[in-house]
Amino acid sequence: MTQGKLVIFSAPSGAGKTTIVHYLLSRIPELEFSISATTRECRGNEVNNKDYYFITKEEFLHKVAKHEFVEFEEVYSGTFYGTLKSEIQRIWNEGKHVVFDIDVEGGLRLKKKYGENALAIFVQPPSLEVLIERLSGRGTDSPEKLKERIQKAGKELSYADKFDIILPNNDLKTACEEAEQLVRHFLFGEA
Repeated sequence: MTQGKLVIFSAPSGAGKTTIVHYLLSRIPELEFSISATTRECRGNEVNNKDYYFITKEEFLHKVAKHEFVEFEEVYSGTFYGTLKSEIQRIWNEGKHVVFDIDVEGGLRLKKKYGENALAIFVQPPSLEVLIERLSGRGTDSPEKLKERIQKAGKELSYADKFDIILPNNDLKTACEEAEQLVRHFLFGEA
């Protein structure tokens, strides 16, 4: 059983973690993205088995009962997300390290489980106001869903100090470059 390292990026929705993770995947070939399972509907250009494993709530709960998840959570009412044990092992079997783009509570659970083998980075947006602007500007959520995301974001910002590193995202280019330095240092000891 092969074991690599885990790099966890967590933040409230709209903080830029997905963009940072995509940047790292283009720059560090030893990283591979951990695809989460979710019960939510596919959005926009998302692709099943690439962006997420889109499964029914019944399938998800069956996998929970069989202990197939490292971590999972009902992120929004009736919508579950989780990390499959088989997904982490698949990446390690390829000789790569796992990178996560995951909600705050899921990120903390992964860090707790994997300890020193995991680097947990919290992507800090400039402010809650900027986050609200970004989320509103997406135009992908109903007013109710947007309100739910904003309430959750306020709570998630209070968890920042529980992470190994807080990465400010005031300027996306700078945040991406700093993230690359942090990850390279963690994985390879590069300064």
